[in-house]
Amino acid sequence: MFETPTIAEFLAQSNLASTLPGTLLVLWTLILVLVDLFLPEERQRWTPILACFGLGISFVANLVVYSPAEGEQVALYGMFIADAFTGFLNVVILVATLIAILMSWDYLNRADIHRGEYYVLALLSSAGAMFMVGANDLIIIFVALELLSIPLYILAAFRSIKNDGSDLALKSEESGMKYFILGAFSSAFLVFGSALVYGATGTTNIPEIFSLAGGIAGSVSSAAFYLIIGAALLFVGLGFKVAVVPFHMWTPDVYEGAPTPVAAFMSVTAKIGGFAAMLRLLVSGLAALVIADGEPVAWQATVSLVAVLTLVLGNFVAISQRNLKRMLAYSSIAHAGYILVAVAATGTAGVADAATQSALVYMLAYMFTNLGAFAVVMSIEREDGSGGNIEDITGLARSRPLMAMAMTIFMLSLTGIPLTAGFVGKFMVFASAVQAGLFGLAIIGVLTSVVSAFYYMRVVVNMYLRDSSDDLQPALETSAVRWAINIALAGTMVFGVFYPLATNLVSSVSIT
Repeated sequence: MFETPTIAEFLAQSNLASTLPGTLLVLWTLILVLVDLFLPEERQRWTPILACFGLGISFVANLVVYSPAEGEQVALYGMFIADAFTGFLNVVILVATLIAILMSWDYLNRADIHRGEYYVLALLSSAGAMFMVGANDLIIIFVALELLSIPLYILAAFRSIKNDGSDLALKSEESGMKYFILGAFSSAFLVFGSALVYGATGTTNIPEIFSLAGGIAGSVSSAAFYLIIGAALLFVGLGFKVAVVPFHMWTPDVYEGAPTPVAAFMSVTAKIGGFAAMLRLLVSGLAALVIADGEPVAWQATVSLVAVLTLVLGNFVAISQRNLKRMLAYSSIAHAGYILVAVAATGTAGVADAATQSALVYMLAYMFTNLGAFAVVMSIEREDGSGGNIEDITGLARSRPLMAMAMTIFMLSLTGIPLTAGFVGKFMVFASAVQAGLFGLAIIGVLTSVVSAFYYMRVVVNMYLRDSSDDLQPALETSAVRWAINIALAGTMVFGVFYPLATNLVSSVSIT
């Protein structure tokens, strides 16, 4: 018979203390909903300040919970794992959310869409990403993915709340609808894949799936068929979230139509959550899907092929883009391909930890660089939201030299030029691919990086070597936006010049 656990047993098994960073952020968000409800209109500026304060509380809790002395801990009856992997990515998510809030502060007022709910949704999405990176069970992955995604659907359509019939409002509404429909498809794939994996193994716990998968995959049975198809569907579901080819179709339109701070936020947060779950699932759960003893895991070839397609399409299509947000959207697809190179490398025995660490460093570098680039793009947009084409950045070096310098560094980092964080990330990713014996994949990664230099450097050429007929006056060069750009610039340069800082932060990460 089922025995009801005592309160002491429940607290011991749930170990809620290990989930404090995400739990406190959710609780603070609920408090923020009530506070914003009773704030008078003239004091609405306190909502983003309180949102940043909540991020600070979660950050401090993260430092306490994930200290090296604590080691690895499990919570929620083994469904959540608190380790160095979770702690590192929590920091990346919290910093990304802080930068996104700074970008949004004046943007919402300028667009006349300032609502306290915006910050509530952003914090909820961040909390979903934080639970996703610590997920140790397929159920938690799904619930956290929905907590991450549903607020983003609303945020993507946030400009439509003005309901003035403008093109921007209509594009934003279309953006949210497209993201919602394709997001629902990805969730369906994830649920169906989880059901098949559960049918094959009898469990949704990732470590237990690992212990059972080897024996099942080596047999000729329906369970082996269900396990392989289920694993493929799980990869498809997460592939939609991180925008890898051929599941990338939503990305350019959603990024272009969504408010610029939202596009920047989702380009980072959704990728971190999706890739974290993918690494947990493939490395910690399905690494036993081997073809034969000593061979790489069966999914490595598939992941490598998807990485190649993502790198080629993302970089080559970005060349033809004239709108900066669409260019950054295809750039985001390409960078998903670079992270996927590291994911593929984890499939080789003995390389999994090093490849995982390289993926984490790449996500850190991408977070700072991409958010900084979006912040500059947002700064040159006009009051009506237009002005995001590459021609609109022409002559920026003459009118705003410091902003042009920051954008140049962001473009160099996205290309992978030395002394930037982007170079460190790409170097580690390609090194892990070579270590895993994926020489062709590493070569394609390097060649597509050379291709990417064309459209990134085109931005620099327009800023410095071409004169604008107008004296460009960035519409949103406010103190909050400057803080966002400066934080992103500092992260890009510090982790590029002093690269041991990044490698030391992930040196203890292991999910094998």
